[in-house]
Amino acid sequence: PMRTALLRSSRAVARAAGPAAIYSRAMVVASSALLDAAAGLSELIEANADDGERIRRLPLATVKGLSDAQLFRLCVPEVYGGPEVDPVTMVEVIEAVAHSDGAAGWCTMIASTTSSMASLLPAETAQEIYGDPTSITGGVFAPNGHGVATTVDGVDGFSVSGRWAWGSGTQHCRWVLGGALCDDGTFRLCWFPQTEVTFHDTWYTTGMRGSGSLDYSVTDVFVPAARTIQPAVTRPVVRTPLSQFPNFTLLAAGVSAVGLGVARRALDELVDLAQGKKPQYSSKTLAQSSFTQIEVARAEAKLRAARAFLIDELGSAWDTATTGGEVTVEARTGIRLAATHVASVGAEVADTAFTLAGGTAVYDTSVLGRCLRDAHIVTQHIQTAPKLNETIGKLLLGLDVDTSMF
Repeated sequence: PMRTALLRSSRAVARAAGPAAIYSRAMVVASSALLDAAAGLSELIEANADDGERIRRLPLATVKGLSDAQLFRLCVPEVYGGPEVDPVTMVEVIEAVAHSDGAAGWCTMIASTTSSMASLLPAETAQEIYGDPTSITGGVFAPNGHGVATTVDGVDGFSVSGRWAWGSGTQHCRWVLGGALCDDGTFRLCWFPQTEVTFHDTWYTTGMRGSGSLDYSVTDVFVPAARTIQPAVTRPVVRTPLSQFPNFTLLAAGVSAVGLGVARRALDELVDLAQGKKPQYSSKTLAQSSFTQIEVARAEAKLRAARAFLIDELGSAWDTATTGGEVTVEARTGIRLAATHVASVGAEVADTAFTLAGGTAVYDTSVLGRCLRDAHIVTQHIQTAPKLNETIGKLLLGLDVDTSMF
């Protein structure tokens, strides 16, 4: 009951930002249905999580469940048949999936935030890629020094070659993206059919093992110009509040949502364990230990406060977007600060739960061990890494910062 209340409480927080945040009844109903779908998939996702750790990618049953529920396409515009959720709902859904399995939440986050770029593509191209409800997209924005594109004489397009790391969930994507530096002086994000992509078995990691975030590459693949966008340059074709919401800010919120779900699962696992486990040489259960009680209370307060901070910042910015206003640098700074804080707090909470559980948590069979590893992967993402606080701090202090991709 507490978990359900926390999951749904953010809708009331978002609405409190102002009347513009009270969306149409249809959107509220659709958002609730997506949250219900995420909750309804928990048993399936949890049952397959260990298999995902073993094969180092999401099991097909998990992929099918998430795909059928449209949870890989949360930000696809409604005009292309997508859910087109608000940012608060996106965070809630990703959080719920990550509570079942961090890797599943991570892949949901990557695919859904990638799908937000459908609004930037020419309508015909967007319909081709995103019009099919079974179509999943994912990939890597940064060229990583390896993505290059050469103009092709006589046609409007590029020959692209490159190799990208961190291709989370790309093995189950129909279309795979990669950033490329072009010989016309532009930087473009390119969409490749999965049939043109080569995957490399590089994903051997401590955390997020089931996310399949391996390397992938393409060689001399022709990409029509209409199947590319220029980040921070291309203007939305579909103009909705979501398409006006800063993409990198949306991504940061999504990454932090995974941290929320993983940390909540860690606390839930600890509370369950504490009811019956008696540490060695103790006649009391963990739950009866004053040290456990104090640390659980502190962890709970940290997690709830960090979550409320993120939801409040998102709700306020979305309220502005729905009234046609600009999500300012100040608003983006607040969201990025909240997202970075959530990632750090999530790792702290997972650490606390793991430590309190004692020796039980060290075995591969312990969900707490997986939560610990996954929570620390969230802090390694460039959008939520602790070092981002330097940029945020500069902005808070009124110093000049390039915010074109912030």
